[in-house]
Amino acid sequence: MLFGKAEPAGSDAGDDFQRAADESQLSHGPGNKSDNEAQLEDDAPPDGGTAAWLVVLGGWCCSFNSMGWMNSVGVFQQYYEAVPLKGYDPSTISWIPSLEIFFLFFLGPVVGILFDKYGPRPLIIVGTFFHVFGLMMASLATTYYQFILSQGICSAIVLACISTWFSQRRGVALGIMVTGSSVGGVIFPIMLTQLIQNESTGYPWAIRIAAFLVLALQIVAILTVRPRNKPVPKKMPAGALAAPFKEFPFIMMMLGIFVLTFGIFIPVNYLALQGFREAHMSVDMSLYLVSIFNAASLFGRLGAGYWADFAGRWNVFIIACALSGIAELALWIPATYESAVIGFAVMFGFTSGAFIGLFAALPASVSPEPEIGYRMGVVMLFISIPALTMGPIGGQILQSGWLNVKIFGGVMSLAGSAIVLYARVLYTKKFWAAF
Repeated sequence: MLFGKAEPAGSDAGDDFQRAADESQLSHGPGNKSDNEAQLEDDAPPDGGTAAWLVVLGGWCCSFNSMGWMNSVGVFQQYYEAVPLKGYDPSTISWIPSLEIFFLFFLGPVVGILFDKYGPRPLIIVGTFFHVFGLMMASLATTYYQFILSQGICSAIVLACISTWFSQRRGVALGIMVTGSSVGGVIFPIMLTQLIQNESTGYPWAIRIAAFLVLALQIVAILTVRPRNKPVPKKMPAGALAAPFKEFPFIMMMLGIFVLTFGIFIPVNYLALQGFREAHMSVDMSLYLVSIFNAASLFGRLGAGYWADFAGRWNVFIIACALSGIAELALWIPATYESAVIGFAVMFGFTSGAFIGLFAALPASVSPEPEIGYRMGVVMLFISIPALTMGPIGGQILQSGWLNVKIFGGVMSLAGSAIVLYARVLYTKKFWAAF
């Protein structure tokens, strides 16, 4: 079914599409109407309950360890330039965190198909092993290629999807889950900074302690994350694999998120370095900028998830990302002293929280339930390209001054927001609709 030709109503078009499909499958005649309605009610997501919220807890642990770790890459960019890789330029060093973010998203389609077939548990177990193993190897790294192999490649981890447990309250559930990345983004930078500076631990044991923390939380995720409906292994038809690339609104949504990734993650990568170099902040304070940014994003993600269930996930996502671009142009450009940089970190953290909090809800809301994992994986594949290149591109732009880096980030955020808005109009056929 080509979703671009549908005219959804209400705040969750994807649920409406799937409900219509379920009704057509269940309807065998006029006399079965009440039975069909009862079965549809039984099959609907419970929107709560112990099992559902345990899945959110496990997803929170995954978010803490994956996106929370990714949100801390600014600490490593700053540390590597100052100590073990001080002979390398910023563009070269940025390949290490960029590769880590790249592999987090690149395997999305494969992981999505496996998720649809076998559920999240096998993926989380394998992802836990590689993430912890990669961190342990990073603690032993001393040269550039070792950092690339250990932290840049091995430490990518798989995220679980909780969309099958929630419908009307899905925005709140996803918002709560992704706050793990904010908490992780606060704790990891402070913990790592303190441990690295401590002579009795240093960089090697700082990474190992982080790995043990990751392992403990992943055990919780392994025990709690499960799909509501038992996955049935079956081969996905070729038509379903190609379907996202034949739907023009879906393509425009992916393009918008693609462009937004540049705009949102440029400050994440370079905020600490900019505070240290341009704003002349101390090394400690510049590293704490990452924690300040992530603490503010905690409230942004909770707020985005809450309001998304009222105004629509797409609308909240678009508005918040556009405000992030405005913040980059209006606040980050003049932020050449300490207090201004801190103010920007708070504002940008709050507004950009919706990107991580809601980007997964966009494809989930316009995808059939059996294909949610795969389609989210396709979106993550698109994100992996700017995730890989944004650091080196930012490093090259930085050679011409911080002003150009800030303009690049702001323009890409605004452009990406405009493209996602266009995709939403294609789905709803209206400039404004709760969607």
